Amino acid sequence: MNQQDMRQCIDNCTSCHQVCLRTIQHCLSMGGQHAEQAHIRTMADCAQICSVSADFMVRGSDLHGRVCGVCAEACRRCADDCARIAQGDRMMNECVDICRRCAESCVRMEEAMMAGA
Repeated sequence: MNQQDMRQCIDNCTSCHQVCLRTIQHCLSMGGQHAEQAHIRTMADCAQICSVSADFMVRGSDLHGRVCGVCAEACRRCADDCARIAQGDRMMNECVDICRRCAESCVRMEEAMMAGA
């Protein structure tokens, strides 16, 4: 694992956290299926674990690989759920895109830690 990959993952996690928080507000304003409890919870889970994951990497925790693994799973779930109801909505699609980017970079961090890098 190199520092550039970690910096990119931190940036992706930070962006994903912010986009998910904005998208939660957007979904609540749209109502209907967008405001369903399970959907909001999925996005809130993603936002929070992204923030935690970035924090673990910034401080160099030796647990960051494990946290990144959970983050990748939460991001995939959020991306899938947002894609399911996006219906061409720009903000929803932005959330899908950043969640998928974040999941990919978190998987790389998890794999690097498992490989002992």
